[in-house]
Parts: sequence; C-alpha cells; structure tokens
Amino acid sequence: MKKVVIYTKDYCPYCDRAKNYFREHKIPFEERDVTNNPILLEEMLKRSNGRRTVPEIFFDEDHVGGWDDLNQLIQNKKIEERLG
Repeated sequence: MKKVVIYTKDYCPYCDRAKNYFREHKIPFEERDVTNNPILLEEMLKRSNGRRTVPEIFFDEDHVGGWDDLNQLIQNKKIEERLG
C-alpha cells in the first residue's frame, strides 16, 4: 500500500472529511499541517503544482488532489486501485 500524506489547515471541514475516511477504513496517513508552517506550505505548493487549497492528498508521489477528488475515487470504487 502506498503512503498517504494529507496537507491540512486548522478549521478545515474538507480536511476532517478526508482524515475521517482514512481513519474509518483503517488506512494509515501522515498529516502535515500547513496552518502556521511556511516550510510545509512551500513543500505542498511544490508537490501540488501550486494548488493552495487544502486538503492536498498524495499516495506516495501520486497527487490525488483535494477532498472532491478523493471522494470521486471513493464513489467510483477506484481508491483501492490507486492506493496499490
């Protein structure tokens, strides 16, 4: 299974939805909170080609996108395929 990394900010309901999905399905993930961390924010911007919205979700180096993108994978039953 690929490593899941989620870039988040405080008070982000979409971040909470993504994290809750992974918790409920017992999929381990690493959270990187960019709220007051310019270094992590810069890392997120580089990895996501400049996307500033959160969450930004990655499976290894595979950029999934945000909550809407993750939810689309879930609805289309493609998440297991992308997670490997």
